Amino acid sequence: MPAPIRSAIAIAVVFAGLFAAVTSRAADEPATLILHGGKIASVDRDFSIHEAIAVRGDKIVRLGKNADILALRGKDTEVVDLAGKLVLPGLIDSHTHPNSAAMHEFDHPIPDMETIADVLAYVRSRAKTLGPGKWIVVRQVFITRLREQRYPTRAELDAAAPENPVLFSTGPDASVNSLALKLSGIGKDFQVTGAGYVERDATGEPTGILRSCTRYVKAESSGKPASEEDRIRRLLELFADYHSVGITSIADRDADGSALDRYRALNAAGKLSIRVAVSRSLDPSAALDDITKRLAALAADPLAISSPKTRDGRLRIVGVKCYLDGGMLTGSAYMREPWGVSDIYSIRDPNYRGVLMIERERLLPIVRATVENGLQFTAHSVGDGACATLLDVYAKVNESAPVAKTRPCLTHANFLGRDLVDQMASLGVVADIQPAWLYLDAHTLAAQFGELRLRYFQPLASLFERGVVVGGGSDHMQKIGSLRSVNPYNPFLGMWVAATRQSKHRDRPLYREEALSREQAIRFYTANNAYLTFRENEIGSLEPGKLADLIVLDTDLLTCEADKMRDAKVLRTYLDGRLVYEAK
Repeated sequence: MPAPIRSAIAIAVVFAGLFAAVTSRAADEPATLILHGGKIASVDRDFSIHEAIAVRGDKIVRLGKNADILALRGKDTEVVDLAGKLVLPGLIDSHTHPNSAAMHEFDHPIPDMETIADVLAYVRSRAKTLGPGKWIVVRQVFITRLREQRYPTRAELDAAAPENPVLFSTGPDASVNSLALKLSGIGKDFQVTGAGYVERDATGEPTGILRSCTRYVKAESSGKPASEEDRIRRLLELFADYHSVGITSIADRDADGSALDRYRALNAAGKLSIRVAVSRSLDPSAALDDITKRLAALAADPLAISSPKTRDGRLRIVGVKCYLDGGMLTGSAYMREPWGVSDIYSIRDPNYRGVLMIERERLLPIVRATVENGLQFTAHSVGDGACATLLDVYAKVNESAPVAKTRPCLTHANFLGRDLVDQMASLGVVADIQPAWLYLDAHTLAAQFGELRLRYFQPLASLFERGVVVGGGSDHMQKIGSLRSVNPYNPFLGMWVAATRQSKHRDRPLYREEALSREQAIRFYTANNAYLTFRENEIGSLEPGKLADLIVLDTDLLTCEADKMRDAKVLRTYLDGRLVYEAK
């Protein structure tokens, strides 16, 4: 062996020894927090279980037997006896809209609406409160969750509020009354430019149902204005409620500029009380040159995953998001096969396949520019037609710019197929999925499509089996309260659904073979979501050197009866080793 190489090896050995000695001494220093006498599920590669865990400052320093960990106790160490309770990593929600959700009831409380009668009663009450001429807007009351499983008709909305324009909006789709159509200029001769269309009756008159073109409705806010202080206060209230169900990190999957500025301000002031991974909203209709410039500027942001600068512990920009199709809850998801004529969704065209909002040729350069800038691209992709379109674009971009390193994503990915699962695996595509949708909507989807077309609806077991990294989320859009929110953000409900495939109005599971094991269901909301948000080296599992985000539960999710999973309660939530929630 040449002398220079022998010298280099000798030096390396010396430095390795010094590093090991320093590391060993550091590991033996007193802990600031010890939890012992419990069941610590590390969610590491082997899903190892320990009796105790030690934290120093904001980092985990050791896991192991009670005696070994208690040996790190010092005079200032906080010691918690778990009394056998389960400890998990802090939970991560892969899909939220916290800024709008927090403000949803800022003006007035909004009742739960489970029937058309409930919707019309609310419209009447708002007409009485607001007076004639004021807009009445009902958002995100999905027809799949109404007992009648249909839209309120134009005539029903007219009768409930004849002197008020009414918008019943469910994402990009809507049902409106006659005055709303008139004020928005949507008549017999109105033509849609771009995605979407207006449903019409036999005479050509608009029925009041708008497919993926609610953008044409000229609705005005009738609520009280909110100050920036109001928005921050409500947002922090929501984050505190996230902590109460064990959530320590979220992905904001459609943050506009004001939301990102708000996060920056909170972070700079040391008040950002949760980890946030931001997918910045991107308008695909803008000029391609402008989109390219915007992506380059975003990639250069010090908070972006593509930036060479030090990454922040609480706030990170992971990429961008677009909307590729409509929704399964509204009848506009883009499918590979026709939806079929439907009274539920008011579909009369037997060849209707939903709405594709971005054509492949337009999508391709946007995705390519995103990948080339080192950012994650994701798109709202509900139907299998939309998922196939985006996967085809990823495959094309991959020919010249490997996409896997940017963790390209499918958002929602509700309707898949075995071929699409295989393609996701081969390309390194990830997905964020909302199991509560299976719980709340499977009965309506089965009535619409039949059981066979739901074989690959949220096929979680198939995705895990093929090695696709898929994370659990909520798509939380409205209200504070993990079970009262329109899309519930309680992660234990999500784990239970993922592990049982049970839904609210069905007496049998939806394809039980796609259920996850208990360990997989926990990974779904921890380690997998850490990977989706580019934080797998920091959070998502309880391992020495990682940030001390962890929760204590009253229920052992690994051994309890299946139905008790959904009722699990958080006793303590820690963020950076600091207690941020304790059950009363």
